[in-house]
Amino acid sequence: MSTSTSETAPEQVAPQPADVARLREELIRELRELKAIVTPEVERAVRTVPRHLFIPEIPVEEAYAAERHYVTKKDEGGVSISSVSAARIQAMMLEQAEIRPGMRILEIGSGGLNAAMLAELVGESGEVTSIDIDQDVIDRAARLLPAAGYDTVILRCADGEFGVPDHAPFDRIIVTVCARDLPPAWNDQLAEGGRLVVPLRMRGLTRSVAFERNHDQLTDRGYELCGFVPMQGAGEQRERLIPLHGDDVQLRLDDDQQIDADGLRAALSMPRREAWSGTTVGKNNSRFDGLYLWMAMRLPDFGLLAATKAAVDRGLVARSWGLGVPTLLDGDSFAYLTFRATSEAREQFEFGAYGHGPHADMTVEKLASVIRSWDGTSLSARISAFSAGTPDELLPPDALVLARRHTRIAITWPSSSPPASTARQA
Repeated sequence: MSTSTSETAPEQVAPQPADVARLREELIRELRELKAIVTPEVERAVRTVPRHLFIPEIPVEEAYAAERHYVTKKDEGGVSISSVSAARIQAMMLEQAEIRPGMRILEIGSGGLNAAMLAELVGESGEVTSIDIDQDVIDRAARLLPAAGYDTVILRCADGEFGVPDHAPFDRIIVTVCARDLPPAWNDQLAEGGRLVVPLRMRGLTRSVAFERNHDQLTDRGYELCGFVPMQGAGEQRERLIPLHGDDVQLRLDDDQQIDADGLRAALSMPRREAWSGTTVGKNNSRFDGLYLWMAMRLPDFGLLAATKAAVDRGLVARSWGLGVPTLLDGDSFAYLTFRATSEAREQFEFGAYGHGPHADMTVEKLASVIRSWDGTSLSARISAFSAGTPDELLPPDALVLARRHTRIAITWPSSSPPASTARQA
């Protein structure tokens, strides 16, 4: 029988109301500066719900930190399977959902805190149903919600893949676990014109996408960068981790492509090659994110190279990236995205490629060529989801397509030139 572990911490001293009020206002000010809070409705929900009561295991200062998430449970392998999301992510997704009083909401992936804010947004005339596949998670929410004054939230232990048909239709479905596919139940249980907000994993990159239902099609109304624990149950599809140098350098693969793992491990020890694209970006520019998604959809064999600081110290890779950077897999060679400052002021940076392997010279040039083909679009891609049986002619023109069990996810860049091939399956 498998065992589970969760984070533990010493019991905290009850915070003073004045401290909570100050920390709450500091958090709201920071979330506004980060554009995570935009509307007065979301600000009111964040201000009203006592965050620290839902994360009693950590100091109150950490509970009100904008980027602090808390892992509530891990599996036997030490992988996080349940957590309380960072305040910035929660506020951002609430804004994406555009929730109004009186709405019926389904939250997939429970915990209590987010459900409490949903309850504030829908008011007494609305209804919030929160489900999780793990009874321990539901028990935690059932303990914390009433203690904080939110005893109207409906809690149920259920597999999120199938939703809650006896409470449908829902005006909004908010998914707080990372999903690689969109099961039919979500669309079926969503009211016409309703919104589904879901952290969608596309070739290893996760974006919180706000979809709007238009009959059998889900069309995005914007997306944001995010990260979440993976979905469990019938819809579980974990990434593959391929070690290239123990735990210090790994490849994260989201697709079923066949790779030469032994050849890539050997390649890492070979001299580094580089190529530069001439494509530049300013400091603190969000176009980094746009380039990541662009490359993920255009590289035929794509992965994310994740490395620790120890790998940098040993000279294995140029920089450390916990989540990974876009990487072109080319047989027994590979090349990954990098950048360099173009002046001592470090206000402008040029994208390029570092590579290893027997034909790394060619591989880095291939990656640099893809970078040059990028037209600079950032968060302007369009993401639509169609049923798995939808023929190509009914998909958006020039779409690049991710084929999943239940859906075909079509991604386009309105301002880009047509790619060399369309409807590529991943």
